Amino acid sequence: MKPTIIDLLNQSVDKYAQNPFLWEKTSTEYTPTTYLETKQQTHLLAAGLLHLGVAAGEKIALLSEGRNAWIIGELGILHTGAINVPLSIKLEESNDLIFRLKHSEAKYILVSGSQFKKIQAIKSELAQIEKIVIFDDQEKYEANELSLNQLLILGSEYLKKLPLSVEQRAKAIQPDDLANISYTSGTTADPKGIMLTHRNYTANVEQALTLMTIPTTYRTLVILPLDHCFAHVAGIYSFMASGASIGTVQSGKTGMETLKNIPVNIKELKPNLLLSVPALAKSFKKNIEGGVRAKGRFTQMLFKHGLQVGYLYNADGWNKGKGWRALLKPEYAFLNKILFSKIRESFGGKLDFFIGGGALLDIDLQRFYYAIGIPMFQGYGLSEATPIISSNGMKNHKLGSSGYLVKPMELKICDPEGIELPNFEKGEIVIKGENVMAGYYKNQKATEETIIDGWLHTGDMGYMDNDGYLYVVGRFKSLLISSDGEKYSPEGIEESISDNSYFIDQVILYNNQNPYTTALIVPNKEALKRYVNRKKPHLSWDTPEAKELALNKLQREINDYRKGGKYEGMFPERWLPSAIAVIGEPFTEQNGLVNSTMKIMRGKVEERYAARIESLYTSGAKSIENKENIEAIS
Repeated sequence: MKPTIIDLLNQSVDKYAQNPFLWEKTSTEYTPTTYLETKQQTHLLAAGLLHLGVAAGEKIALLSEGRNAWIIGELGILHTGAINVPLSIKLEESNDLIFRLKHSEAKYILVSGSQFKKIQAIKSELAQIEKIVIFDDQEKYEANELSLNQLLILGSEYLKKLPLSVEQRAKAIQPDDLANISYTSGTTADPKGIMLTHRNYTANVEQALTLMTIPTTYRTLVILPLDHCFAHVAGIYSFMASGASIGTVQSGKTGMETLKNIPVNIKELKPNLLLSVPALAKSFKKNIEGGVRAKGRFTQMLFKHGLQVGYLYNADGWNKGKGWRALLKPEYAFLNKILFSKIRESFGGKLDFFIGGGALLDIDLQRFYYAIGIPMFQGYGLSEATPIISSNGMKNHKLGSSGYLVKPMELKICDPEGIELPNFEKGEIVIKGENVMAGYYKNQKATEETIIDGWLHTGDMGYMDNDGYLYVVGRFKSLLISSDGEKYSPEGIEESISDNSYFIDQVILYNNQNPYTTALIVPNKEALKRYVNRKKPHLSWDTPEAKELALNKLQREINDYRKGGKYEGMFPERWLPSAIAVIGEPFTEQNGLVNSTMKIMRGKVEERYAARIESLYTSGAKSIENKENIEAIS
């Protein structure tokens, strides 16, 4: 019989009952919760839910920062046979939450005190919600609200009457029963609910552990949101299966305060392994470089030299110290002792490596961390694959690759017609295995388009090399991906901008693991000329003032989608373009940028205007009044 998540917990409690599993800091220091205590608290919470009337198969939403209550909350939900709907704390727009709560048919909500205000704001629109459990005590409670402490008291009373109730409910859970419905980011009102089963999770844990070993003594600080699929499997469940322990970041009064707690908490918990995304990795790197600068010119020069020696000695990882590079070993060891070891102290001094996921890690970033002695190994996956597909690790790694494939799992690289391609040829990454989702909730059409004959079509482009390493090179389809790993479809935004503006004819958004989204815009020059003439009749179109007036009008058309604009709230602001390149000629069939069905060929546009796109990520690029844009509307 294949294990459920319940089995995973029970097996670990049998083997590691007194090992610490959870570490949490609520006041001055981290305190542990053992595997046995975790199970006991889980049963108490599950019994409380049973007391409320939770039935197997019902949906319970979970909206909270990372903390013990999140993990025990999910385990409690799963012990009742119910399905957890984890919600991102990044969801700020009411409509985003309302859609997910209604679409998932959630009847209960578990929520932290700091996130509770979001639920209060939309409560009147959630008639289907029967009970809201708030993790932190409130001054007053409405009729259908209660605190976590109250729920646990109810659970204790329930277990006194029916001591085997939780175990009996849990035993009925099957591997193919749903554990989570995890929502994708949607650019319109229809994000997709990814259905993940108990077996999806336990299979992916088994697969992940074929790539690396996690000793029982290992600790990790989960710095990614726990609803993040990567943190879920690589953090909670892989560490649980290994008898190791996980800590969560101390919650601050604000999101910024919580972020500031991360480096402090890393030093306190002294993790052996960290999961990261590029945005966090870059932030850590900036902090390291700032610390070195503060030590003075000599330390800066020594650090720069040390990095150069490290880059040469490590090469691409697999050939570290090979051949002539062996001559660098004594110097690198010396620099490691006097310099890099001290830098590693800021990460607690015990950190062996990072695993980077969510988006592609820049190879220079990988080389930097490898040189200072804490390699950042690239992994690859997506939520529909629960999510881990491949990763580099201590045993096998090539910098720049996304690593070895998990086992057992099948992978092929296919061309647009679905024909399998040989090694080194780029195509869509397609996989088959027990980690492939059950489908999209209440969206059969999208499920059938994504899973074909059991094969998951990822929408990502990559290739395999002859040594069994996967290289991911970008999007196969049009889905964009930001630097923190969030994926989103640009079409809805592009169509809305061009449809709602007299001054914009065509738009292509761009984001390929970048800090912000950019746009290529083809303006309606005649409409802009009329606008300038109407506003300032004395201005000639050929003057710089006229061009600046026109460009600022284009900027305002985009700003209409931001706070205070007439289309405010239609799309999350972080997906709107922060920098704009104005293109002088339209995308047409004649210039090879539009196909026969009049669809803009995104890849061709990106290739044609690669230099313009690159310039949008340089200093000053966010100002629309630049020379290239002025020339484009001449």
